[in-house]
Amino acid sequence: MLLAALITGAWSLNACARAPDPALASWKAGTNYQLLATPQPTSAQPGRIEVAEVFWYGCGHCYALDPALESWQANKAAYVDFVRIPVIWGPTHRQHAKIYYTLLALHRPELHKQVFDAIHQHGEQLIARDEVQARAIHLAFFESKGVSEKDFNAAYDSMSVAVNMQRAEQLTKNFAIANVPTLIVNGKYSTSVGEAGGTEQLLSLISDLAASEKNR
Repeated sequence: MLLAALITGAWSLNACARAPDPALASWKAGTNYQLLATPQPTSAQPGRIEVAEVFWYGCGHCYALDPALESWQANKAAYVDFVRIPVIWGPTHRQHAKIYYTLLALHRPELHKQVFDAIHQHGEQLIARDEVQARAIHLAFFESKGVSEKDFNAAYDSMSVAVNMQRAEQLTKNFAIANVPTLIVNGKYSTSVGEAGGTEQLLSLISDLAASEKNR
């Protein structure tokens, strides 16, 4: 009887382990989302789930997705932390990443959309052949938004920007980012508009992946 009970208990545990997650019933692993080969640590506190968008300011697809992500962010689950990570593949991406982390250091998140608009609506590429020229272009942009040269310099050269730049470059490699925009959920799953089947599907998928992680 004891042996039978142990066998029954073991079968029950295995059955539970194999039970599909209801939150992901509508999605197929390997098609709609990918499990990262090496999960990465996140900046989220215990009990919270991080959803990260890896993006590039020069990417038209990232620009097109941004309004939908902003809307999703305003209505996301309370336990979700949404962050953006600028991709760093090379010098051009590094210059744009510097803009993003500078506006965060300045506590001017509303400038994120204005950077996108400057590039995709007004033809301002906000890049240059070298870092000195790029800095001058970036200063001119921020000054046009009411930021003083003193505040710009303090943010641009800050330790927080330097650390974030280094982390973004490392995560670009660790996440094996080949295309943007890419969404990373809790450092474990990656997905995109194409994989999810559309923008609305992507927003539903990242919410479902976050819920699955929260319930673990």
